[in-house]
Amino acid sequence: FAPPFRDPFNYNFDPLIPVGLDLVGAAMHNRFVAEGKPGSTMREGANYSTWWNGGLRTTVYFHNMVGLLTETVGHPTPAEIPLVPERLLPTGSLPMPIQPQKWRFSQALSYELTANRAVLDVASRYRETFLYNIYQMGRNSIQRGSTDTWTVTPKRVAALEAAVPRDTTRGSRPRVTNPDDLAKYASILRGRAERDPRGYIIPADQRDFLTATKFVNALIKTGIVVHRAIAPFTAGSRTYPANSLVVRTAQAFRPHILDMFEPQDHPDDIPYPGGPPTPPYDNAGWTLAYQMGVEFDRILDPFDGPFVQLTGYATPPVRNVALRVPAYALSHSLNDAFTAVNRILARGGEVHALKFPLATNTRVYPNGTFYIPARPAVLPILNKLASDLGVGFDALPTTVSADSLERLRLPRIALWDRYGGMMTSGWARFLLEKFEFPYEVVYAPQLDAGGLNESIDVLILPDGVTFADGSAPDSRALQPADVPAEYRNRVGTMTVARTVPNIRAFLEAGGTVLAIGSATTLASELGLPIAHAPLDSGKPLSRSRFYIPGSILSMRVDTTSALGQGLPGLADVYYDNSPGFRLLPGADEVGVRQIGWFATAAPLRSGWAWGQRFLHGVAAVVQAPVGKGMLVLYGPDPYFRYQPHGTFKLLFNGILYRTALGE
Repeated sequence: FAPPFRDPFNYNFDPLIPVGLDLVGAAMHNRFVAEGKPGSTMREGANYSTWWNGGLRTTVYFHNMVGLLTETVGHPTPAEIPLVPERLLPTGSLPMPIQPQKWRFSQALSYELTANRAVLDVASRYRETFLYNIYQMGRNSIQRGSTDTWTVTPKRVAALEAAVPRDTTRGSRPRVTNPDDLAKYASILRGRAERDPRGYIIPADQRDFLTATKFVNALIKTGIVVHRAIAPFTAGSRTYPANSLVVRTAQAFRPHILDMFEPQDHPDDIPYPGGPPTPPYDNAGWTLAYQMGVEFDRILDPFDGPFVQLTGYATPPVRNVALRVPAYALSHSLNDAFTAVNRILARGGEVHALKFPLATNTRVYPNGTFYIPARPAVLPILNKLASDLGVGFDALPTTVSADSLERLRLPRIALWDRYGGMMTSGWARFLLEKFEFPYEVVYAPQLDAGGLNESIDVLILPDGVTFADGSAPDSRALQPADVPAEYRNRVGTMTVARTVPNIRAFLEAGGTVLAIGSATTLASELGLPIAHAPLDSGKPLSRSRFYIPGSILSMRVDTTSALGQGLPGLADVYYDNSPGFRLLPGADEVGVRQIGWFATAAPLRSGWAWGQRFLHGVAAVVQAPVGKGMLVLYGPDPYFRYQPHGTFKLLFNGILYRTALGE
């Protein structure tokens, strides 16, 4: 495969990007054919599109550059090119078909060399053109960000098609010619409220400004210019405090800015009426501001203020820790509060959580707020946390009675993995280490050995975990003798017969299991009154009726629960055809409780959700007591690729509030 890529391409980047890709791709395929190297395909010949913003190839599109990808079949062991009759005729996507033959590694390398030489050749021949186009695209972006512009999206086109009657005499497609129809076009595609923003303002007084600062730094790392307000200012009808962050769109990389703040509207990619949707290459929706739970305002008119451009990364405001007070309060809304709690506990300090709201300092601290007694040894830790992370510790004028507090301790965390590594487990390691949660990695043989409560309190089962029925040995399974001796204790398969009883015993003795994605089948293995969803008349939905590839959905959260503490009542969650749940009759009586659920028939915020109505009322996060312990089911992955900071707390609460989950 070599470019050009199939549709859809992202409507945010400059049109010079797809035509630039066509130019380079044509040079590559031309060289393949000229050298007598058949079998190069393009466009619909593979699943690669230019929609996604997240790879080395694709992110550059939003930065006015041509990004390439080639892939060639082949490995050191010779293989066979099979006979595929429908690929023997040339097409626009396969101009020179290849015949069945033995394929050697040297041929694969030769094809890659041809592709690379073609790129170098076309780049040298059109050097000035490519360089000038980079300049032109940057200039276009600055111009678009300085004037009123409108982005045409599939939803807006669909709204226009619904508003304009079809001309049956000219075919099925509407033709807009009369003044009334043109007025509809102006109101739907050119309405003043539908304009692209001139900029975005991230208020400094939001619930988790530290995470918002991390979001801004992710923008800065990709070349986005960011300003900081040095004094309060007004934009539109709102006044913003000092230290608020401002991202203007009149800059060269405007496409990337829009892509990070605005929802993606992936077109319905369905090959024929009633057919199954064509999967996107990767995510369909990823709006990073949504995933990170950042609060921001879209400013549609020109604005200015007391702004200074950041010359490096954004840093949180400097915090001071008051001395000679009885205790400190730390907001549960901050993701970095968990780093602070873990560091304090690891160094021998005391941390509690408020069981009930506390009224003091002319405000009310909600239950779940972290409470830290002011011991002399803990003050240097707090000062360093305030300096390093920007975490604010509120001085409390009085102590709180012990019966209003729940003391926390560092839980002993075990994270499942398999020999060779599971990617989702690797991302969990990254998350735990970033927020200073101590953990150990465990494998199937350790879980099968039992006695889990002796060494762990919390077991994390990431997406990818499955439980084999064990009725027959799997001849394809890796055997201990196949790996080096020092790693043989990592080889094994989780089974219903051996592993599940030990996990049940762990739960019944007071352990916590956090099951994510595929691992949530544990609920049915344990016989809990929870059914997987969505279903239609008790049957799984076909892809032609229900299909939601990686997208952002809006989820209602029970913030009165320990698992939901610190989150907003409505949170954005990353969803990728994830498991969902419905509570069966009798679930309430045994304490099963939904923590997050899809409260509407249209929860899509960004991406693509075919048949999203089937999610109405489906639970995404559920907690279920098992004996003295607690099983937590996360259908969507709350830490996918370390991007959805807005739902990290769902996992953190499950880890840290081991004894509070039953409230």
